[in-house]
Amino acid sequence: MSKSTQFGTEPLGKLLRQQAIPASIGFLIMSIYGIVDTIFVGRWVGSLEIGAITVVLPITFLMASIGMAIGIGGASVISRALGEGNKEKAYLTFGNQVVLTILLAVIFVGGGFYFINEILSAFGGKGNILPPAREYFHVILYGIPFLAFAMMSNNVIRAEGYPKVAMMILIIPAITNIILDPIFIVALDMGIEGAAWATTLSYIASGSFGAWFFLFGQSGMSMHPKYLRLRKQIVREIAAIGSVSLARQGTISLLAIVLNNSLYAYGGEMSLSVWGIINRVMMFANFPAIGITQGFVPIVGYNFGAKLEDRVTQIINLSIRSATAVALIVFTGLMIFTPQVVGIFTEEVELINQTVPALRIVFLATPLLAISLIGSAYFQAIGKALPALLLTLTKQGFFLIPLVLLLPISLELTGVWISFPIADVGAAAICYYFLKRSRRGIENGELSMDSLSQAGRENSVQEGEMEVEQIDQ
Repeated sequence: MSKSTQFGTEPLGKLLRQQAIPASIGFLIMSIYGIVDTIFVGRWVGSLEIGAITVVLPITFLMASIGMAIGIGGASVISRALGEGNKEKAYLTFGNQVVLTILLAVIFVGGGFYFINEILSAFGGKGNILPPAREYFHVILYGIPFLAFAMMSNNVIRAEGYPKVAMMILIIPAITNIILDPIFIVALDMGIEGAAWATTLSYIASGSFGAWFFLFGQSGMSMHPKYLRLRKQIVREIAAIGSVSLARQGTISLLAIVLNNSLYAYGGEMSLSVWGIINRVMMFANFPAIGITQGFVPIVGYNFGAKLEDRVTQIINLSIRSATAVALIVFTGLMIFTPQVVGIFTEEVELINQTVPALRIVFLATPLLAISLIGSAYFQAIGKALPALLLTLTKQGFFLIPLVLLLPISLELTGVWISFPIADVGAAAICYYFLKRSRRGIENGELSMDSLSQAGRENSVQEGEMEVEQIDQ
């Protein structure tokens, strides 16, 4: 438990590297496994099945996002509790996280089995895509509770000060999937069902590792029965912050419904396969900025709880500079080597020809991603739910969904792709305004940390429509 005290004493650059590098590696390997999964499906099953997975994934992560929301909400509470020296509250928070994650994940999975056809249809599973999507989703549902627990565990372990262990939560499913894909898809010729079982078993492995760490590893968290009873105040505090992530994922899922149906309407089944490839590349392209953001959260949360205002300002600036630099490098590589990147996934000429220009358009504003991520994560980490929620909803909710609905009316399929960079620019501009105002208030000593956050809340209400995006993925 004492390991977390380093957040308030060690040099910030060193801390950010210690936290961000393992997180980045974890997301990198996660993105690689998503890419490998799509490569095996695209080359040994078919492009139609890429579209089927594209339909299922946002549903999967919507269900599993309950674990992510509880994990992020609870980790924010735990980080601040540790900064204040309140271990008992940290234990209670963790115990409530465990109970909530398991209970809600099981309920979501039950609903998934019962309404499987209706859910798939709503997310764009139509025509020839529906049968393979149903086959894939039916198997994936068994792994959802484990994935939800893994997502919760990842955030708590990082809040405890064990970024390398948190990295393993992400690496284990990636390696498991990479090993099982060629066995199930190629050697056993199980097709889309084989891809589903490879993914499900990888979720089970990840969740099991998280449980092992809390029960037998170095974790300072306690799973004593007295901490596993739900406490209304603790649940309310977890929900206040976790609702930001849940709202984000809910908005992303709503976007998936709008996006998949628009793609199907204006580009047919092929356009869903195009988006499937772009989405996998997006996971890879964004991993450095997401990793830095993940590393930033426990540091800023601890220092906020310890009332170390100067360190809060410094870590915000350092994180934005670092994430922007790496995002720019990745962006440059993608723009230059787009055909080669797309060619990794498929040999179908028509699919390649459609994906290359679409990918370049979608990634035009990638270097601005860092401002959006850090801005949303900052308000979330310091426990200010309302500004964090509004900033989180800006890109997908206030920009991207309306744009995807409106632009294709005149620009058809091209309008869908153009919506992405426009949304990135709008979200980054709004988030930059809020971050700049917050930093100026701290640096000039005009506001205390509490009143600064209150000002952020008031401004969020007044401005209304804004956001900062995560990853996803």
